[in-house]
Amino acid sequence: MNKREQGAYYENLACQYLEENGAKIEFRNFRCKSGEIDIIASDGKYLVFVEVKYRTGTRYGSPEGAVDYRKQNAISRVSDFYRKRFGISEDISQRFDVVAISADEDDAIRIKWLKNAFAYIPRRNIYF
Repeated sequence: MNKREQGAYYENLACQYLEENGAKIEFRNFRCKSGEIDIIASDGKYLVFVEVKYRTGTRYGSPEGAVDYRKQNAISRVSDFYRKRFGISEDISQRFDVVAISADEDDAIRIKWLKNAFAYIPRRNIYF
């Protein structure tokens, strides 16, 4: 399996897991010039922006640890564009989640849905 196929496979697993746990998938792989959001879903009253991360082993850290400040900032920017593009009111509650998928030595897959994994990062206005 190449990287693109592997990414699609784990995103499919994440979607299935989210749906089994009550979320409704609204959009997958939403892209704009600021970046990409893997999954956009609704979960109760929340519009949820989901980053999917997969790791085999812990050599490079946990999957959820890979969603660093830079990635969080990019997801926040893409969420702004998504809301504007589809006319979604700022009054609608939003959440930023991570679905962390890992495999152990026996290739057993573990999935964790981390709700509110990080907070929205507001744009910085820089004045000169």
